[in-house]
Amino acid sequence: MTAVDLPAVPRVLIAEADPASRELLEQVLSSVRCDARVDTCGEGKQALELLASHPYDLVIADWELPGVDGLAILRGLRQQHRTPPLPFILMSRRNDSASVREVLPLAPTAYLTKPLNRENLTQRLQGLLLGGGEETSNDAPIPGAGLTLPTFLERRRDLSEGAPLMTDVQVAVKRSLNPGGLDLKLLEEEIRTDPQITAVLIAAANSAAQHQGGGPVQTVAQALHQLGTGQSMNLILGLTLKRCARLSVPCLADYAERYWELSLHTAEYARTMARLLDLEQERCYCAGLLHRLGDLALLRCLEEWKQAGGELDEPEEVGDSLVKFGASFGSALRARWRLPLELRELIAAVYSLGGGVYSREALVMNMAAQMAHLPAHEGLEELARGRTARLLKIGLPELMRLRRK
Repeated sequence: MTAVDLPAVPRVLIAEADPASRELLEQVLSSVRCDARVDTCGEGKQALELLASHPYDLVIADWELPGVDGLAILRGLRQQHRTPPLPFILMSRRNDSASVREVLPLAPTAYLTKPLNRENLTQRLQGLLLGGGEETSNDAPIPGAGLTLPTFLERRRDLSEGAPLMTDVQVAVKRSLNPGGLDLKLLEEEIRTDPQITAVLIAAANSAAQHQGGGPVQTVAQALHQLGTGQSMNLILGLTLKRCARLSVPCLADYAERYWELSLHTAEYARTMARLLDLEQERCYCAGLLHRLGDLALLRCLEEWKQAGGELDEPEEVGDSLVKFGASFGSALRARWRLPLELRELIAAVYSLGGGVYSREALVMNMAAQMAHLPAHEGLEELARGRTARLLKIGLPELMRLRRK
């Protein structure tokens, strides 16, 4: 579940035929956003008339509405190609895989199954309308007279949406469906290579874990288990609705691809090395995957700059911006999303060990990054003589085997 960008006083449409469900939705919405202007109706034709008459900021509709059903309403809204898409919560008693496949292409902000649970509904609407207590508006500054690219990036650093998506979300969810519903193990295999999805799921799971008194969540598998099927799917699908979720500027997309590949190589080396040394391999993998999150987030902000009409001298300004702002974007995101301290320490070890005593996992992360940066068939001898290899007690034969894997 992701926060939606709403005005100071949002206008919400609830289209629900069942009076009890409609009353529950009104009560919960009022408790989450008491200032919201709420219109209600009990059938699809009236919902369409209200949508034609008023500019709504959020629609909550039942699939099984009489007359025009909720899915048809959602389909009609998506055909309008509104940017950004109108936030839409679809409710239904259907939870089979065929129904989920039918809904996926229309990208609802959330898909809630009935009967509705008050506590769960409250948490989901809080995630949508309040963003976990952060500012609900995240509009980027508009390029214009007096606003330079460095100033724009300075302002966006603490408010950025994070990295662009590197995985086709709809394909990933479809592949994870089976007749019994969404298979979290298959979903993990499909999305585990995407830095943005990984970071968002871990951040959301840790928020839930704090609420429930659980320990820190540091891997995708732990996050999916903590969040469960419905919330995981809603979070992942919600990411596709955000501004600049995919990069369209070729130069920026090329940079993102290179940083993503570097992250994947680092993650794979870290996992393999951790397995050989009997360490926590999945946490090492996640740290490697997330270590370039800031650079990817900065590239997404450069896409925002371009889409808003700003000029971008490619590739000079792109490279300069990455050097100047990439690390600070990453630090800001990891702090704002409250990623676990242990995971942040492993990410920091990718860049530098600093002074003091190091954990073996931190040494693994530093070594994995060095290996990922090595040219093919070069540099292993020098790496084997280095400080990190000596501390890990890894020699040239082990490094050669790692590279072959």
